[in-house]
Amino acid sequence: MPAPHRPSSASAPTGPRYGLARVLSKRGVCSRSQAEQWIRAGRVAVGGRVVRDPEHPTAPGQGGITVDGQPIGQAAPVYVMFNKPRGLVVSASDERGRATVYDALAQAGLPWLGAVGRLDKASEGLLLLSNDTAWAAGITDPATHQEKTYHVQVGCVPDAALLARLGEGVVDHGERLAALRAALLRAGEKNAWLEIVLDEGRNRHIRRLLEAHGIGVLRLVRVAIGRLTLGDLPKGQWRHLAVEEVQALRVRTRATAGRI
Repeated sequence: MPAPHRPSSASAPTGPRYGLARVLSKRGVCSRSQAEQWIRAGRVAVGGRVVRDPEHPTAPGQGGITVDGQPIGQAAPVYVMFNKPRGLVVSASDERGRATVYDALAQAGLPWLGAVGRLDKASEGLLLLSNDTAWAAGITDPATHQEKTYHVQVGCVPDAALLARLGEGVVDHGERLAALRAALLRAGEKNAWLEIVLDEGRNRHIRRLLEAHGIGVLRLVRVAIGRLTLGDLPKGQWRHLAVEEVQALRVRTRATAGRI
């Protein structure tokens, strides 16, 4: 009597399973919301069977996944620095029809990339994008305390005591907001540029911190993440990160390695 057929490990992977949309996004081939759209539209099959449930249990290494009949593997990692201009929303799409960073990169010939953290519409400067989700998570995870440096133009000339209070922090709507470091870069008669360093990032962190001290923000530009600086990259332009730049930030991502 022949032995019963046992599926191979490739067709029936063991270990933890996640929603199919999540697995597709973690492979760097599309965003999670885009994966959900593909799945609901019947474009995605697993093992030759069309799956329409974005939460269909799927192993991270599951083989036999296709989109429009084409096999989907792990996308080659891409790491990009973009000098975000003021006025762009950091979102793949905007329900209010506002211009996004993806509109600005539409003709760049890049694969799908996710934004590594956010800058609000009025903020400018260094924005990272990548399809390497583990690398991105290490940069944005508060546990890594990855330093982010901002140059902020304010509508006053702060004294040393006020700069010290920025480091002491405030509580705003139940969240503690503080600068890791705050220093005066240069001052005019009525306004000044500050350098503010954060090692965590809450929603509108710097703006809320300064507003709590009665300080209005005129411009806010992110100039560095860790040791990676914006440099002389023109506004609205992008470039690939060098291998050593990727690795310099990866040093802080070991705690998140293997996450999905």
